[in-house]
Amino acid sequence: MALKIGRAAAAPPFMVMDVIAAANARQAGLAAHEPHVIRMEVGQPGTGAPAGAVAAAMAALQAGEPMGYTEAFGQRGLRERIAAHCRDWYGTAPPVERIAVTVGASGAFPLAFLAAFDPGDRVAMAAPFYPPYLNILTALGIEPVVIETSAETRFQPTVALLDALDPRPDGLIVASPCNPAGTMLHVDELRDIASWCDASGVRLISDEIYHGLNYDSPIATAAAFSPCAVVINSFSKYFSMTGWRIGWMVLPEDLVRPVECLAQNLFISAPHISQIAAEAAFDCHPELQANVARYRRSRDHLLEHLPRAGFTRLSPAEGAFYLYADIAERANDSVAFCARMLAEAGIAATPGVDFDRTRGNRFLRFSYCGPEADMRDAATRLLHWR
Repeated sequence: MALKIGRAAAAPPFMVMDVIAAANARQAGLAAHEPHVIRMEVGQPGTGAPAGAVAAAMAALQAGEPMGYTEAFGQRGLRERIAAHCRDWYGTAPPVERIAVTVGASGAFPLAFLAAFDPGDRVAMAAPFYPPYLNILTALGIEPVVIETSAETRFQPTVALLDALDPRPDGLIVASPCNPAGTMLHVDELRDIASWCDASGVRLISDEIYHGLNYDSPIATAAAFSPCAVVINSFSKYFSMTGWRIGWMVLPEDLVRPVECLAQNLFISAPHISQIAAEAAFDCHPELQANVARYRRSRDHLLEHLPRAGFTRLSPAEGAFYLYADIAERANDSVAFCARMLAEAGIAATPGVDFDRTRGNRFLRFSYCGPEADMRDAATRLLHWR
């Protein structure tokens, strides 16, 4: 007799993970003299944690500091540093009591969704989108509402697009800078969307994990514009600490205790050692700004050379470390196109179907956070590959 399998088990794969596996397999099969695979499929900084963060973690371990549970919302010292960071970057400092340290941004999303929404609620997001938004919502029984955007809106939602939603959703997820397009909601646009959400009774979830990786436009936090917004951030991108699995949330007052109770039951706390490293990372901005300068140089080089290689329609590269390329003139199957590019040019990129299930077949995402020399080599390889 077959046993029941839960509905959430039907969640689709996060396809970039399959691309990583394929790239690893190809690299393992290369002879020593063959060019290595250039990794442009994953949004993982190639720089590693800043030196000061590593040193703080090592010092704590060498001192024999016991690594145990912390409070569910994290150590107060780290939360105070996060509040100071918000003051320094945005001019607004949330109370420490409204800051929750989480197991990466990935741990923050289910906490936010569970606290703010019920099964059957509807939560909107712009396509293309970060796939786990939709997959986590679906697993929780929450209905995703996909808003189709375009290059004309920089792949971001607008108030006009939100006004067209009928009925109004219960929530809205925005991301600025966004994955996969690397575009931003400019300050006035984020303010207008936050105001629309408050006036419409729509809970705003603002994904701000790429803050600090912005090149031409200033950043803003949704917490400055709405007392009801949930802000999610992470040490993975700007702080280059992906494997440490450490992030944070700025919560509205009404969700503080619900999220705390959920966190206690689902995660207990973020890793103690990661919290120590994260607190020290706030003293490492010169090193981190050098990383941003490197990403900018790679971005500028690719924007100059990819059009010469046939990738003529690229998203505005305002932030993060992604380029979203429209390949409709070259292919109508981004999965096959990326597989061929890996096999023939040795470059791994992510098919757009991961981010847009209706139009992603004609898009792919390049990530340029890898070694600068690799990004330059990628442009050269693509110039000679068709």
